[in-house]
Amino acid sequence: MKIESIEIKNYRLFRDTRLIDIPRLCVLVGANGTGKSTLFDVFSFLKDALSMDVGKAFSKRGGYREVASRGFEHESIEISLQFRLEITGYERLVTYLLKISPDEHGHPVVEREILRYKRGSYGSPFHFLDFSKGSGYAITNEEDFSKKEEALTRESQNLDPDILAIKGIGQFERFKAAKAFRLMIENWHISDFHVSEARPSQEDGVAEHLSVRGDNLPLVASYLFERHPDRFKAVLDAMQRRVPGISVIEPRKTEDGRLVLRFQDGSFRDPFIARHVSDGTIKMFAYLVLLNDPKPFPLLAIEEPENQLYMELLPELAEEFRDYARRGGQVFVSSHSPDFLNALKLDEIYCLNKQQGFTRITRASESENLRALHEAGDLPGYLWRQGLFENLNRGLD
Repeated sequence: MKIESIEIKNYRLFRDTRLIDIPRLCVLVGANGTGKSTLFDVFSFLKDALSMDVGKAFSKRGGYREVASRGFEHESIEISLQFRLEITGYERLVTYLLKISPDEHGHPVVEREILRYKRGSYGSPFHFLDFSKGSGYAITNEEDFSKKEEALTRESQNLDPDILAIKGIGQFERFKAAKAFRLMIENWHISDFHVSEARPSQEDGVAEHLSVRGDNLPLVASYLFERHPDRFKAVLDAMQRRVPGISVIEPRKTEDGRLVLRFQDGSFRDPFIARHVSDGTIKMFAYLVLLNDPKPFPLLAIEEPENQLYMELLPELAEEFRDYARRGGQVFVSSHSPDFLNALKLDEIYCLNKQQGFTRITRASESENLRALHEAGDLPGYLWRQGLFENLNRGLD
C-alpha cells in the first residue's frame, strides 16, 4: 500500500489542501500552528470513524463545528485518498472519497462515500462501492475483470447514516475492495508515544506490535527477543552504536511474573531497569523496536521524533525511517530539526504555510530557488534554519 495523493477540504486549517506525488518517506515542516498535527489527525479521524462511527469520531474532537474550518461550520468536510493497493491479486490505483455533512440538527452524516478504481488500463474508474446517507451498493464479483460492466453484481445495503460503508460491508469477504481498504486503515499506526508509559513493567503476555502510546514496550521487546532474534539483534546493534556504554538489553521476568527491560552499561557491574534509564535512551529503543517490526504497518505517522534525542542521532534515525518505508510501510514524520532534515532528500520534504488563515502544503523540490541551492551543496536543514522555507508558497504563486 502507498498513498499517492491526499485532498482535504474544510477540515480545521485545511480549507482546500492537497498533497500529490507523495513519496514513501514524507516529512512535514512548518512553523507551529500551520497544521502538521492536523494532517496526522485526519489519519486518526479515519481510523476512529472506522472503529467507532462518524459521530463518535467527531465527539472525540469536540463535535463537528470544532473540526470544520472556522467560518465554514455548516459546509461539508471532504477527505479523498488515492493509493495503490492489491485487490484480488492485482495492484490497483484506488480512490476513496468521503464527504460528511451536518444534518438539520448539526449531527454529522455520511453524505457520500465512494471507492473506485479502473478495471483495466483504459476508461474511467468504476465505482465498486457507492453510498449516500446509509444507502448504496457494493460490487461482489470484482475479480471478474473480463466481464462487462453490466455483468458485475451489485449488492444493495442499508446502514446507519453515520456508519462508514467500508466498516459495515468491509467485514464480509465478498466485498473485496472494501475489505482490503478497511484492513489497511485498521493497521495504520499514528504514534502518540509517551516515555512515562513505556517504562513500567508489564504483566507477562505476548504483544507483536508496539502500541500507539508505547505502553507495551517490554512485551514487544520480549516478542522480538524470543521470536525474531535477527530483528532484536539489529535493535541492539543500533543501540550500541548510538548510545555510549550500552552493551546488553534484555527483557527479564521478575519473581512476581512481571516483565521488565534491563539495560547493561559496560561501566557498571549491575544492569539498570527501565525506570532508571534516560528518556532519550528509552525513546530511541522504542523507535528501533517499532522500526524493526517484522510486519511493517502500512502507514506510520510520528510527530517530532527529535524531542529528547541527541542531535547526532537524528540523521541515522532518518535513515531508519527510510529503510522502514522500503520494507513496505509508508512513513509520515513532522519535524523542526535541521539535523533530521539534513539527512533527507528535497523531494521527501513538504512545507506547510498559512495563507489568509488556512494552510497550504507545497513540496520543497517544487521551488526553483531551493532546488538550485540544494544542487549547489546546501543541505535541507541549513536551508530550513535560514528561513528559506517560510515563504515557499508565495514564491510559487
